[in-house]
Amino acid sequence: MWAQNVMRVAWPAFLSACVLELVVFAMVDPRDLYWFGHPMALSRQSVYSLGFFVFWSISCAAGALTVALGIPATAPEPVLD
Repeated sequence: MWAQNVMRVAWPAFLSACVLELVVFAMVDPRDLYWFGHPMALSRQSVYSLGFFVFWSISCAAGALTVALGIPATAPEPVLD
């Protein structure tokens, strides 16, 4: 059950991170990125990889929150006299 819930979150998050990666880096060149006023000292491939994992972790967090909020609260046991 736990593994199924992890995959229910991780797989859609992976796909959404792929789409976000394509959209963001179609418009942004990693060489144009600055960090606190200084150019980033990372290669393009490093920026692409780092961006993908950031997008994936944010998507996983959103999916996990959705799963956590979707768990129904247990009803109290009825008292029988």
